[in-house]
Amino acid sequence: MELPAVNLKAIILVHWLLTMWGCMNHMFPASYAWGNFSVLAVGIWAIAQRDSLDAIMMFLTGLLLTVLTDIIHVSVFYPPNNYLTDVKRFSIGMAIFSLLLKPMSCYLVYRMYRERGGEYTFNIGVTCAGRDRSTYETIDQQDAPPQWPDSSKTAQQPY
Repeated sequence: MELPAVNLKAIILVHWLLTMWGCMNHMFPASYAWGNFSVLAVGIWAIAQRDSLDAIMMFLTGLLLTVLTDIIHVSVFYPPNNYLTDVKRFSIGMAIFSLLLKPMSCYLVYRMYRERGGEYTFNIGVTCAGRDRSTYETIDQQDAPPQWPDSSKTAQQPY
């Protein structure tokens, strides 16, 4: 089953809206808003430069990092049950919903990265995972035949 093509603008719009609702009640510190909105700004950069692999890769990396930071923010700053009002419940629910959507968004952004010509290699300096293209030979371009015959070979005599 193939997932439908999703526009990068739709991903950013959904996460912007969910982040806005998650920040509605000042339950999370400013780092939650700064982290998520700065990643969305990088996503806008990826929209503006459609051919940039760096922009889409930085957006994907930022989304993956905000998954981790969102888990930390929700687990540390979740209010006690007797302090949960309806607005706080809605705000934390939207933050959790945004967190649950981020892995699917990461997958869709990764597909966009591949469509832009990105490789799926993972390089941390010491080791590299993925396809190694250093010894890759293209078969599309064949060597052109020589324009003149080779003088070292003698022509065959006719019978």
